[in-house]
Amino acid sequence: FIVADGVGGHFGGEVASALAVETVREVVSHPKAADFRPRDVLAQAYEEASHRIYDRATQEPKLNGMGTTMVLSYVRDNKIYIANVGDSRCYLYRKPFLWQITEDHSLINEQIRLGMMSEEQAKKLIGKNVITRSVGFERDVFPDLLEREIFSGDTFIFCSDGLSGMIPDAEMCNILNVSPIEKAAPLLIQRALDHGGDDNVTVILIQFQEP
Repeated sequence: FIVADGVGGHFGGEVASALAVETVREVVSHPKAADFRPRDVLAQAYEEASHRIYDRATQEPKLNGMGTTMVLSYVRDNKIYIANVGDSRCYLYRKPFLWQITEDHSLINEQIRLGMMSEEQAKKLIGKNVITRSVGFERDVFPDLLEREIFSGDTFIFCSDGLSGMIPDAEMCNILNVSPIEKAAPLLIQRALDHGGDDNVTVILIQFQEP
C-alpha cells in the first residue's frame, strides 16, 4: 500500500509519483522478491524508483528537480514493514489512541529536533514546509525502515501532508474513535478540505482482523 505525493511542479510531481508507484509494484511483485528479506525488498524498491525518477529528469529538462514523497507498507506473514521518505506519514491507531510512527523528513521537523522551534511554533507554519529528502531528487535515497508485529484490530493510516498538515492528530483520532472504519477515510478527507484543503489529500486506511 503506497502514498506518493509528487514535488517539482504539477507535471513533474505527477510523473515522479507515478514512476515511484509503478517501480515499487514491479519490485515487490517480482517472483524472486519472496526469497529476500522484506527490508531488502523495500530498500531495493526505493533505490530503483529514485534512479528511474532522477534519470528521467536528467533526460527531460522540463522535469528537472522532480521527486516524490513515498510512504508504504509491505505485509508478509504476521508483520508489517513500513518505509518512508519525505513528509507523507504512517499512523498506527489502536482505539482510542493514535500514534505517528514515521518521522517527517522536513525542514520544520529538523528544527524541532534541534530545539530551534517548538511544535506550537511549527503549527503556525503549516503550508510552508520544505522536505529535506525525496525519492528521485537525488539519484540515491535512503528510506527509514521499520517493522511491527500485526495484532487484530490494528489500523494503519497512510496519508499525504494534505491531511496531516490540515488536521491536528487529536482531531484525527477523534474521527477514528467515533466513525466506522469504512467511513473514516472520506470523513478525514472532508475535514481536511473543511480546514482549507490547500494541498492534495490522500488517505489509505488498513485494518487487520482475525479471520
